[in-house]
Amino acid sequence: MKKLITLILLSSCLLLSAEEGFTSIFNGKDLTGWIGATDGYKVTEEGTIAAMNRKKDIYTEKQYSDFILRFEVKMDSGANNGIGIRTPAEGKATLECQILDNSSPKYANKKDYQYHGSLYYHVGAKRGFLKPVGEWNEQEISVIGTQVKVTLNGTVILDTDLSQLKKKSKGLKRTIGHIALLGHGAGVYFRNMRVKEVKK
Repeated sequence: MKKLITLILLSSCLLLSAEEGFTSIFNGKDLTGWIGATDGYKVTEEGTIAAMNRKKDIYTEKQYSDFILRFEVKMDSGANNGIGIRTPAEGKATLECQILDNSSPKYANKKDYQYHGSLYYHVGAKRGFLKPVGEWNEQEISVIGTQVKVTLNGTVILDTDLSQLKKKSKGLKRTIGHIALLGHGAGVYFRNMRVKEVKK
């Protein structure tokens, strides 16, 4: 059974790598290609990156400037995580796309920029497009120059120009950095993570 799962994962990685110039950044077996607090995440037998109950972050070894990131994400009830954009390897991520179980009662009174797909502290994403807890969601984050667009299950839920935002932060000025998984606890799973660099 394990051999069959391995073959399926390898085939999946090859297909994703050939998808319109996208390259897989997670091999489905281990955290090769990732740096940081790798003890905060584990790779499951199903070939997913699972966040453990620790507030720790991991980063791609490679840094990206303009890119399109595609992945699938599944959450348990009350899950909370984030995707760091152009993140420095040291210090806190300064630009984060939220990963959150919007349906959890404990998040009922969050600010609009704290819900799933939002740019934390800056811009709120449209809600109502997450699948029920426990189901896989397909998500894309496009970062081209100062334009950031988030597509969830085929619907654009956020499209914003960083240069036009009123609230300022160091992250808005960064032009290159790591893609990061920002841990806030357990119950978040990622798979089929691939990225395409966009050349100017």
